[in-house]
Amino acid sequence: MTTRCPKGTTKPYAYHIEQFEQLSDVWLRVYDYSIAMGLDVIQGDHEDAPGQIELNFTYDHALRTCDRLTTYRQICAQVAREFGLLAVFMSKPYMGMPANGCHHNLSLWRGGDDAVKPLVAGDLPAMDEVFTYTSGGTNEFRDPDHQWLPAQVGRHALGGMLEHLNALTAIGASTVNSYRRLNDTGMWAPVGRSWGLQNRSCAIRVSSPDRFEFRAVDSMVNPYLMQAALLKSFDDGLGRELDPGEPEDRNFAEVAASGEAVGRIPRTLDEALDALAADPVIQSALPGEMYKIFDWYKRDEWSRFIWQVSDWDVKTYLDCLP
Repeated sequence: MTTRCPKGTTKPYAYHIEQFEQLSDVWLRVYDYSIAMGLDVIQGDHEDAPGQIELNFTYDHALRTCDRLTTYRQICAQVAREFGLLAVFMSKPYMGMPANGCHHNLSLWRGGDDAVKPLVAGDLPAMDEVFTYTSGGTNEFRDPDHQWLPAQVGRHALGGMLEHLNALTAIGASTVNSYRRLNDTGMWAPVGRSWGLQNRSCAIRVSSPDRFEFRAVDSMVNPYLMQAALLKSFDDGLGRELDPGEPEDRNFAEVAASGEAVGRIPRTLDEALDALAADPVIQSALPGEMYKIFDWYKRDEWSRFIWQVSDWDVKTYLDCLP
């Protein structure tokens, strides 16, 4: 998850230790609060945009991870207030610079047991559930006979994600601004309706031999809806034994420029909502009246955006003589 401070706080140098250290007072406080709240923070770095810091915490099953992401956002907002800064979860604050993604790294596990981490649980007045993680079990995504290609279970899950990718994008990229990120090519955002091994131009990337990364999702996502939708796509892929085909090893932009027909994820929120409206499997992740409310709310957001005259409109058309 990425937290951003005001433009100019640091320079846009990815993985630059000096830039990372400039914000150490901020992210160390985020770290301390996160540990106290049960998040096992394991890694951090400075990303590609001004003031953009990434901190990663240990994975767990879907619901706990959603809870921890929600807690993490609140921690970032509180720490920002304490420093007179702003924790920005807007997907694309600046064009021409990498956005605030929220890539979901996913694996498929069988078995395992819950255990309370002993690090701080006994020292703080909090429920054991806060510090509970799942350990052990078998990762069914990984094929031990291949270094990178997933096992059959993983392939079918990938097939389900690809089958429902456009509808999943409506939930993962749920704001008008989200599509600034998805259209600003060359900034590490996904474009292709495909999967690949370490191919960041694909919407789904096998980021390690033991997991895949869903990339058409950003920092404004509702993690509970996203996880529910992903699980529905997995279930459909496993039940129908969907085949994702072979991984794409080419850059999407180069293939598209060659004139070859290639699949692309939705370009606008409106287009993604239409895909969700045509996909009853992903709709079922929003039960009862939830899908209708989500669709109404997001189409209203799109309509209010269309009703606005932007600076771009004025700059492009104000003195136009047809």
